[in-house]
Amino acid sequence: MTLRLLVGALFAGMAAFFVWLASDAAPASGAVQVIDRAWFKESPELALTVPDTSWQATGLPSSRRGVMGMAPRATWYVMRFDLTRAPEVFWAVHLPYLSGGGQVWVDGQLIGDIAASTAQVHVRWERPHLLVVPPGLLHAGSNELRVHAVSVDSATMMNFPKVRVGPLDELRPLHDRRMFWVHTVPELTIGGCLVVSVLVLLIWWRLPEEALYGWFGVATLLWGIRTLTFVMEFVPQDRWPWWRLVYLASTGGFVVVMALFACRLAGLRSRWAERGLLVYWFIGPAWFLALGPGNDATVNRVWTAGLVPIGIGTVVVSFMSVWRERTLASVCLPLALAVATLSGVHDYLVVWKPDQLGRLLPVWAGERYFLLHHGANVLLVAMGGLLCARFVRGVRALRELNETLESRIADREKVLGQNYTRLAELERQNAASEERKLIMREIHDGLGSRLFTSLSRVERGVYDAPQVAASLRACISEMRLALASDDHDLLVAFGDFMFRWQSEMQSTGVRCEWEVDVGGEGLPLAPHATLQVLRIAQEALTNVAKHARASRVDLSLRTSAGHLVLRVHDDGIGAAGPGVSTGRGIHNMRARAEQLGGQLTIEQTTQQGTQVILTLPLDLGTPG
Repeated sequence: MTLRLLVGALFAGMAAFFVWLASDAAPASGAVQVIDRAWFKESPELALTVPDTSWQATGLPSSRRGVMGMAPRATWYVMRFDLTRAPEVFWAVHLPYLSGGGQVWVDGQLIGDIAASTAQVHVRWERPHLLVVPPGLLHAGSNELRVHAVSVDSATMMNFPKVRVGPLDELRPLHDRRMFWVHTVPELTIGGCLVVSVLVLLIWWRLPEEALYGWFGVATLLWGIRTLTFVMEFVPQDRWPWWRLVYLASTGGFVVVMALFACRLAGLRSRWAERGLLVYWFIGPAWFLALGPGNDATVNRVWTAGLVPIGIGTVVVSFMSVWRERTLASVCLPLALAVATLSGVHDYLVVWKPDQLGRLLPVWAGERYFLLHHGANVLLVAMGGLLCARFVRGVRALRELNETLESRIADREKVLGQNYTRLAELERQNAASEERKLIMREIHDGLGSRLFTSLSRVERGVYDAPQVAASLRACISEMRLALASDDHDLLVAFGDFMFRWQSEMQSTGVRCEWEVDVGGEGLPLAPHATLQVLRIAQEALTNVAKHARASRVDLSLRTSAGHLVLRVHDDGIGAAGPGVSTGRGIHNMRARAEQLGGQLTIEQTTQQGTQVILTLPLDLGTPG
């Protein structure tokens, strides 16, 4: 809110400053005389002559056309004004315009020589002229003012204003006010247009899909170039035709681009209409080049007049857009277009139909103010404001979209967090279940089988107290084996395993033979892999002791083609003989083999007993 107030105050201050700058700075005393009658005579001679019957009377302001479309010749204007007494302060002569330049004389003395066109330089004055009268030159009674006015090259009409004579301090504010509107404002317009066009075209360059920014940038650039005509008052003669070409192209281009902008904004897209506008834009400069330098009056009068219907059509299209949208903001552009179009019609009448404008607005027409560059400034400001509002709406929509996305992402993250929590809980439950299964498997294959064997022997009366104690110590050893976490060499662990199980198998009447052939200095495996291999061997031997009724069992541990092969072969009736239930033993053996990435094969025949083969890839079993 503070920033908005600051910006509003800044713009209000600038507007107040410009109003003050363009207003009168000194009160009028009534001494200023407005001369509205003169006698004139065409003459290129600079010598002063006494008016005679060949001189013609005319009212001021005066607009005179040349003969056969040619520029009027240089003309003498003679005016008189009366003073009741000689002035005691500086006086001056104010000419609102004298486009072609000339000389100003007061009572036979030259007070000002305003530069005119030469063979080297083309001159066209847009600014007013304030000429100081030397002290003591004016006297009481009748005083004579003469102006030798020169036409602008290639112009078809000579315009001469009402002349004001009075105290310098009272004429200077009048001169400064007109200077501000006809010269200073165009300078500000040129600078602003060039800066804005560069910035907007850069935006369009990075966002080519935003065509409205491109049209606005082109229109601003064209209008800045066209406005140079109010600032560049001296142009070399050899470059003047090219400057006129640029002026025509920029003027027509601005009107055409405005029409295209309004159509695009209203959502009206017609390829043939757009091409027609661009062709008309091209016709003016092409016609100018075809006629040649110095013959562009027809182009200016006819082709420029054709731009007026285009401007009116643009206003109509813009009001159609307002009717469709019916918002307060949409009214700004059509109103600005209407102001610019009326300004263009006004300027056309000032240049080509001053008599008609004089009949409608006699006092205003004599001042010859050109309004199009002010109306176009209003239009450009309206266009810029419209695009700014469009940009602000886009930013707000993007911000709302981001906020919506952030809210949806936060909701989604919340849902994902809840799902993750549920999944973690399920994983914990699954891990606990797997841990219970693992504990059950270890108890069954390790400690359980040892306890079962010891219990069987105690029940048969085979064990005495020392043997029971030894069996219990073996059970403790099994428990330590299951809980061990240190790395083990498989050969060392396998040797200890067979040392304990050989006596167990012999006590049940089964002769046990075992063989190790690994070819190296050992088989380093991860602790869990070593434990799983020993558990598979233990389960196979337990099944032999419990179910096989075998007299012999052979156990071998070998390496072959990058694999570790454990083989347990007995000569009994098999682990799954008639009436025998194997429980979870074989299932656990297969689960352990799959956990290690190996394969478990059980082959069984009534003649040869049972053979259990574990094949384990060594690269999966090595410690990492």
